[in-house]
Amino acid sequence: MRTVVRAALALLALSAAVVGFWALFAPSSFYSSFPGLGYTWVSEAGPYDEHLVRDVGALYLALLVVTVLALLRPAAVRPWVAGVAWLVFGVPHLVFHAAHAGPGDAVEVTALALSVLLAVLACLPAGRARSMP
Repeated sequence: MRTVVRAALALLALSAAVVGFWALFAPSSFYSSFPGLGYTWVSEAGPYDEHLVRDVGALYLALLVVTVLALLRPAAVRPWVAGVAWLVFGVPHLVFHAAHAGPGDAVEVTALALSVLLAVLACLPAGRARSMP
């Protein structure tokens, strides 16, 4: 189970790093191009707002910090804490997008559902944590 939890945390950290750094440091590019590969999910949602895009980047970087600490120091930041943080963010995010999805939004909703699934996996018991130093 520990391997599943660690893999879920690693994938969440990777996604947080990509979104966070891109949105915070290149907000215009993020707005017009995210997630890439021919998809443009953010620009289709409304007019560009640099402040909002940078805030989203900072949010993802905050999740990145918690997630990396849960990976590297599970006795200090329990993996389930990172999982719950992702769920607090991810479930409302998924619900909003699912409720507003159009016929071509299956990939977007699926990606968000995968993120929620990873967060649930991160909440699974990962065995006894070592005591804090």
